[in-house]
Amino acid sequence: MAASCLGRGVVRLLGGLRGVGARGLAAPRLWGSASAPAAPAGSYQERIALAASEPAAFWGPLARDVLVWDTPYHTVSDCDFRSGRIGWFLGGQLNVSVNCLDQHVRKSPESVALIWEQDEPGTEVRITYRELLETTCRLANTLKRHGVHRGDRVAIYMSVSPLAVAAMLACARIGAIHTVVFAGFSAGSLAARINDAKCKVVITFNQGLRGGRVVELKEIVDEAVKLCPTVQHVLVAHRTDNKVHMGDLDIPLEQEMAKEEPVCAPESMGSEDTLFLLYTSGSTGTPKGLVHTQAGYLLYAALTHRFVFDYRPGDVFGCVADIGWITGHSYVVYGPLCNGATSVLFESTPVYPDAGRYWEMVQRLKINQFYGSPTAFRLLLKFEDSWVKKYDRSSLRTLGSVGEPINHEAWEWLHRVVGDSRCTLVDTWWQTETGGICISPRPSEEGAEILPCMAMRPLFGIVPVLMDEKGNVLKGGDVSGALCLSQAWPGMARTIFGDHQRFMDAYFKAYPGYYFTGDGAYRTEDGYYQITGRMDDVINISGHRLGTAEIEDAMADHPAVPETAVIGYPHDIKGEAAFAFIVLKDDAGDADVVVKELRSVVASKIAKYAVPDQVLVVKRLPKTRSGKVMRRLLRKIVTGRAQDLGDITTMEDPTVITEILSAYQEYKDKSGAAQ
Repeated sequence: MAASCLGRGVVRLLGGLRGVGARGLAAPRLWGSASAPAAPAGSYQERIALAASEPAAFWGPLARDVLVWDTPYHTVSDCDFRSGRIGWFLGGQLNVSVNCLDQHVRKSPESVALIWEQDEPGTEVRITYRELLETTCRLANTLKRHGVHRGDRVAIYMSVSPLAVAAMLACARIGAIHTVVFAGFSAGSLAARINDAKCKVVITFNQGLRGGRVVELKEIVDEAVKLCPTVQHVLVAHRTDNKVHMGDLDIPLEQEMAKEEPVCAPESMGSEDTLFLLYTSGSTGTPKGLVHTQAGYLLYAALTHRFVFDYRPGDVFGCVADIGWITGHSYVVYGPLCNGATSVLFESTPVYPDAGRYWEMVQRLKINQFYGSPTAFRLLLKFEDSWVKKYDRSSLRTLGSVGEPINHEAWEWLHRVVGDSRCTLVDTWWQTETGGICISPRPSEEGAEILPCMAMRPLFGIVPVLMDEKGNVLKGGDVSGALCLSQAWPGMARTIFGDHQRFMDAYFKAYPGYYFTGDGAYRTEDGYYQITGRMDDVINISGHRLGTAEIEDAMADHPAVPETAVIGYPHDIKGEAAFAFIVLKDDAGDADVVVKELRSVVASKIAKYAVPDQVLVVKRLPKTRSGKVMRRLLRKIVTGRAQDLGDITTMEDPTVITEILSAYQEYKDKSGAAQ
């Protein structure tokens, strides 16, 4: 193996594994095989109809044939949206890591599981299924030795790497619950997630590398765990050779793993036991830990990976998402590995060292499916097409877009320039809550049309409805409304960790009996769906969902700022950006200094990407008579629709609009003059 494959220390560890053989294998399981047929018989339309009308008849045989079970399930599903009850494959027992590793090691141990595209270009490292299993088992044994038991929570704060994947699978192997925190979050955001989950252990690197820069991961963890009384140990791996401070809680991970056997008996987990928590932003200021469970999530991730991307054995699947997001969980780790695929881990950025990074990687690794974000595509299309065309992209069959609706310019560039107008392009819609892709142009009948910038077709078992403002179901085509889903599917989140009532309020209260996505959608005359954007106070910055209340809460701690209101507005590169309106106290002093301090506070409390692009100081905020800030009016002002404010009869003092319009015009004039 090449140097630096899993982190410096793990290279040395793995050096001793060559020739060990597949000693880490679990005993053969009783029921099921991932090499079984991926879908029930019948045409596409017949399968769509069966999944909608008889979910048990559709999902039951798939779960039996696709997953490897210890104990068969006795009930396919028990779901009721009105009470928030969601259960799939009840009575069944299995282990997710066995499905992702052992079964493939038994058949083809030297098949490549992961290709790690390291930050420095041209330094990919290939990890076989055997190596990944043995590393996972050593890490699992290390966790057990340091007091991690079934049901305990483990925080993973690591850059994209094989060791981070092994950490996720090690938790799954012993029945611990992982929560991966994006390694760009601040110490405060990390601490909030550790405390909410009551994590016992944190796994991190000494440092991370991204875009040619060093990220001080261990320093951030050190700051965070000062606020986290439940953390007993911090396991520190080494991505670089640089030394970092090691305190009383800190344990050198590679040294401990070297002491352990590359064999670890897998825990047999119930289908509805928790696999992981993943925190996402809500419309309130507190991040919510969504709970995903074992069998249903894994089945849905694996099948959508096959169906949507036309995955075939031997393909190299390139999803460039970070593992800290649900896209990384489902389409970098769990879906591809369950299918025995070769999955690319991308540690770097789209423009390091230049705008050809993605496409040079496609040529060198011979990637067959490429799944990325509209934010990255919008950034790259501003460069000359030669950055794409100088590289051979003939290996590509499917291109995918994820994270937010893609605009026409980016879609056309991706299709025409990157895909040479020959690749299938899937604009996928889904959420952290859904676990996997829900609406996508594929699968479909063979040769079916694909319309630009449209997710189009619900997947098997996904039954969308559009609601009007009064909660009535909208029938027919050429209609827009609130996007709801009327039927449960195996991959969906089960609850919010420690707060089921919040789960009910967030997703099932607005439209009883339906899952409310928080998005609006348009349905064409042909029955295709186009996502029109968020309907709540959540904005989507570069594919990262962020509650406006989180930014407001961070800024509200400043002593000179009694009131704030944050909205999202369209941004050429990011898709959406944050615009903050702030009210200052009379004795606040220099407004520019306060604004600079506020930007710093948001960066340190949440993350740099959350910092508002625009900050406008105003005298007052528009409010209803009951004191609620009317953010929709601020959004209209910023997007140039101030002449159409709609109903403002509930506003306490309409003259505030004139004040804000005047301040905004002055702000724009000043900004324009400065350019």
